[in-house]
Amino acid sequence: MAVEELQSIIKRCQILEEHDFKEEDFGLFQLAGQRCIEDGHVDQLLQIVQDEKNKTVIKSMGWNLVGPIVRCLLRNGEEDERKDCFLVFDLLVKLCNPKELLLGLLELIEEPSGKQISQTILLLLQPLQTVIQKLPNKVYSVGLALSTLWSQLSLLPVPCSKEQIQTDDYGLCQCCKALTEFMRPFVEEATDNKENKENEKLKDELLKFCCKCLKCPLLTAQFLEQSEEGGDDPFWIFAYEIIEFLSQIGHPVPQIILNHGRKKRTWGCLELEEEEDRQLADSVASLTYLVFVQGIGVDQLPMVLSPLHLLQLNMEHIEVLLQSLPSASVKGVHLSELLENSLLRLEDNSLLHRYLEIKSFLAVPQGLVKVMTLCPIETLRKKGLALLQLYIDKLDLQGKHTLFRCLLNTSNHSGVEGFVIQNIKNQIDASFKKTSNKWFRGPQLIALLDLVLSLPEGAETDLLQNSDRIMASLNLLRYLVIKDNENENQDKSIDVECTDRSASTCKSVCSVTVGGEEIPAMPPEMQLKVLHSALFTFDLIESVLARVEELIEIRTKSTSEENVGIK
Repeated sequence: MAVEELQSIIKRCQILEEHDFKEEDFGLFQLAGQRCIEDGHVDQLLQIVQDEKNKTVIKSMGWNLVGPIVRCLLRNGEEDERKDCFLVFDLLVKLCNPKELLLGLLELIEEPSGKQISQTILLLLQPLQTVIQKLPNKVYSVGLALSTLWSQLSLLPVPCSKEQIQTDDYGLCQCCKALTEFMRPFVEEATDNKENKENEKLKDELLKFCCKCLKCPLLTAQFLEQSEEGGDDPFWIFAYEIIEFLSQIGHPVPQIILNHGRKKRTWGCLELEEEEDRQLADSVASLTYLVFVQGIGVDQLPMVLSPLHLLQLNMEHIEVLLQSLPSASVKGVHLSELLENSLLRLEDNSLLHRYLEIKSFLAVPQGLVKVMTLCPIETLRKKGLALLQLYIDKLDLQGKHTLFRCLLNTSNHSGVEGFVIQNIKNQIDASFKKTSNKWFRGPQLIALLDLVLSLPEGAETDLLQNSDRIMASLNLLRYLVIKDNENENQDKSIDVECTDRSASTCKSVCSVTVGGEEIPAMPPEMQLKVLHSALFTFDLIESVLARVEELIEIRTKSTSEENVGIK
């Protein structure tokens, strides 16, 4: 019945000119064709589409059948029916109005969700490429198609393990491979050595898409362990192709990375708005990771660049990656690998203090502190700690001194402060073995100790919450009292006041709380466990404090006896 109805509509329209077709005819044609497909008469529909006499009608109206045909293909029906559907689809792509087909195909790409996104894209990419190549204005068509494709691809979860990449449940890896084949002819057309405005505009559309791909999926993609050639890693291959496309359209790796520091950025004919500029920062950060860690395109960079210059280039991008943590674990891995790769090129103590005047050089260690304290992923917290230590090791002595002061003033975290104070102790210990170190001896050290040997809120300080800092401070003080030879001390103005952390004061003005709040409702055994833990911490503090007071008393008594003997 549906077949006869479709034939009747076509027969009626055959005697009309194309411009005389009515809107009603289009609607009836679509309904009848859709029923043919739903009723399983695709073979007869194929004969109708193949009939040369129906060519004009199919050219004007056939694009209405693309949606039903594609949905039939996605249902994975019987093999014969699928074969006929493919033949009908190919004929429609060949015969129909390309402008109408373009819009119809893009609507079909926008429809699905979940796993059907990749299935639809993989099915429609080749026909979409064919249709666009028929259109006279490729710039608009390519831009619209790439924007639609990326919007859908960005909804797919990015595989974050070897197993997920191999199974590729959502088809993202397959789509990445297909996308490069889709782009290739347009890249070749844009770079055909003809200098004209259309080619330049086409390059700009391709540039926008490449930058989007650098951000998603490549900024959060997991790369596999493999050879220099990239092996079978779909993301490595996709990244390689994107970087090659960038080079072909006039934006090679050196130009992007070395020129990125300019405040006002223009790419091709694009004047970037603030939001686009921020997104570009993510893209360039991703590119920097791909170049310096994955080694893609690194051979394009000048060999004369020093490790220090490379670090300076990368710090801005590392700061960008830090700003998005702790939300994305894979991005955190990229960050750590890029920072570690950049720092390991330097000798210890070779990063001059003046570099801390550059915003990113101070923002990165502060960002690492946030990773250490806020990131929900334990491996990244530990990695953040290791990277901060590596960064400290690379700074010169004045740089270390400056960074320690900064972190003590800004971290607001007892564990981090304890870590910094331990580093200060290590530097003081090293200063006893070196004669040229002025930053951790004498007046410069006293300025640092003023920060270390003070309670954050004075007598009201929560001892339990600040126990890491307090224990580190007391251990440092104990070390100083034991290590410092007063007979050789050239500065007699050091006067360490310990009364504000003295045991008697703590007992009189401090009360035991947990994080400044009453212990919440919990079983008595758990309450007892929490209190025992707190009391144990207090015992440790008091034990170290007692030892410090004992050492100070011995030192004071010894000094008094020496003074009496002198008299």
